Amino acid sequence: MGACLSARIKAESPSHTGVNSRNVSTNGIDNGNSSGSKISSVPPTPRSEGEILESSTLRSFSYSDLRMATRNFRPDSVLGEGGFGSVFKGWIDEQSFAASKPGTGVVIAVKKLNPESFQGHREWLAEVNYLGQFSHPNLVNLIGYCLEDEHRLLVYEFMPRGSLENHLFRRGSYFQPLSWSLRLKVALGAAEGLAFLHSAETKVIYRDFKTSNVLLDSDYNPKLSDFGLAKDGPTDDKSHVSTRVMGTYGYAAPEYLATGHLTTKSDVYSFGVVLLEMLTGRRAVDRNRPKGEQSLVEWAKPYLPNKRKLFRVLDNRLEGQYSLDGVHTAANLALRCVSMDPRFRPNMVEVVKELESLQDPKGITRMRRHSNNEAQMKRLVSLKGATASGCSIAYPRPSASAL
Repeated sequence: MGACLSARIKAESPSHTGVNSRNVSTNGIDNGNSSGSKISSVPPTPRSEGEILESSTLRSFSYSDLRMATRNFRPDSVLGEGGFGSVFKGWIDEQSFAASKPGTGVVIAVKKLNPESFQGHREWLAEVNYLGQFSHPNLVNLIGYCLEDEHRLLVYEFMPRGSLENHLFRRGSYFQPLSWSLRLKVALGAAEGLAFLHSAETKVIYRDFKTSNVLLDSDYNPKLSDFGLAKDGPTDDKSHVSTRVMGTYGYAAPEYLATGHLTTKSDVYSFGVVLLEMLTGRRAVDRNRPKGEQSLVEWAKPYLPNKRKLFRVLDNRLEGQYSLDGVHTAANLALRCVSMDPRFRPNMVEVVKELESLQDPKGITRMRRHSNNEAQMKRLVSLKGATASGCSIAYPRPSASAL
């Protein structure tokens, strides 16, 4: 669940700025019962292992407790697997946090780091560092950790509906296709999570935003997981973090792949790809499709600006659920997010505002009226200019249809 099984892109950057690097990895799973403010107070980033663990408000679990909670890490308890190891389902007592019988107490997800994993102790520690400090409704809730001998484990609340990836691309009775309204709800929540990370208080670039890292609670509220590639450092558009290029093919911004320079606009590009996946029901990269349709961005881009052509790329499971103006607004937002030039991409605060307007049909009407008024003003200005220059103007014939 939320497992990153995609191909990783790894290359050394030609330079390294020496900015504090924390490559963290999580397949966090949350039940959505936690609450948090939209803005949280984030303490200074601790440096050493001792400082991180001492400053953390997370609970320290023993290995024996987590082994009992997951029924000795039984294979039928596995929720997801990836390069880091496996995530297991378990149960603990709500008050004492001790292991409880299956079906009683609080459901948890236990991420067990594989000792042979490419994500080692440093990444595990940075995961504790990030999620031990941040609190936001759209970030996965980390309960605690286990650091005992060679064992490295993380404990999250359980997210019962799994990942956005499963609901978009898996077929079966459990994973029902998401409706248009639910897709907008998930898009908005995920955007709010990224906007929080990019804020001046937090200053974190996510770097590997994708559908498998968006987990859903019982009410389809999204939370971002897998901070394995998150990066703290400058988040303004003029500065960047130079580092190894690590991401998932199809989601990584072109300038990041080319230079290794990371900014918040890199996350915006990835968000645009995910928004396209939600609009089309297609994966970012699908090698099983014809050659010209394997890259979602390249295939969809020509259709997005045109209302008459847009329906050709929309998920046919959404038929009859959306207004043309609403889906056209969402498509244009996605198009701006995946612009090749990062300067032309909106920031995540702007993305949130546009998605908020899509939740309200009246907001779409206001946006459409504003757009129509602008177009009319431009036409009037051009008409006045043409009249002043002595040019004749051919006006359209009145329509014979009823108003």
